[in-house]
Amino acid sequence: MSVTLSLQAAGGSDVGLVRRRNEDAIYLGQNLFAVADGLGGHIAGDVASTTAINALSRHDRLVDPAALATTLGRAVRAANDALSQRIKAEPGLAGMGTTLVAMLRSGETAVLANVGDSRAYLLRSSSAREIGRTSQITEDHTYQHLVADAGMVPNLPERLSRFIDGRPDGRSPDITTWHLSPGDRFLLCSDGLSTYVGHHLIHAALSAGGTPNQAVGHLINLAMSHGAPDNVTVIVLDVHGGEGA
Repeated sequence: MSVTLSLQAAGGSDVGLVRRRNEDAIYLGQNLFAVADGLGGHIAGDVASTTAINALSRHDRLVDPAALATTLGRAVRAANDALSQRIKAEPGLAGMGTTLVAMLRSGETAVLANVGDSRAYLLRSSSAREIGRTSQITEDHTYQHLVADAGMVPNLPERLSRFIDGRPDGRSPDITTWHLSPGDRFLLCSDGLSTYVGHHLIHAALSAGGTPNQAVGHLINLAMSHGAPDNVTVIVLDVHGGEGA
């Protein structure tokens, strides 16, 4: 007998308590899941995130596990190309951009892609009796991560060093491959959660049990209780195992 894995996913997004419009976009499909966060302070962040997600969603299909990384990389490039085409059609949108974190899954394998500071976390235990630990499994693309001893450099900006804005240079995503195990719980989120809610609280919410939908509600409520100055968007995915032929 072999183990057949399935995913249970839920997501949610809130404009927060300060912003007037939600510049995040979310996608929950059959095999593809993604969060995009339009750049605050830029032109049409909501247009950028929605355009990127719409282009990405066309790649939501079952592929061979060996082709996951290539397929997701191509999907991110398509999202960037879609922004370029939108800007050419509407020059007034020049300067818009978005971050992106996405997961594409096939069988027992998942591939993550991220550009910017939207994050992915993984709660994984080594045994059924263990609560497990939550790890951030993507790296933020900010200038602070590019400079050695960043904490010692005065006035170092926290600006993004990489994001999707329709230009071809330096917009490639980080892509990582993960072997899925029953009991895994993944979180994809915009920085409206991760910037204002501490890691220990994110871990507590993910490890509290319940359904993905309950975890999504808990995480968004945590952001609200911390003032929610930014839009907050989260996806929680649970990996379940069953015996199959």
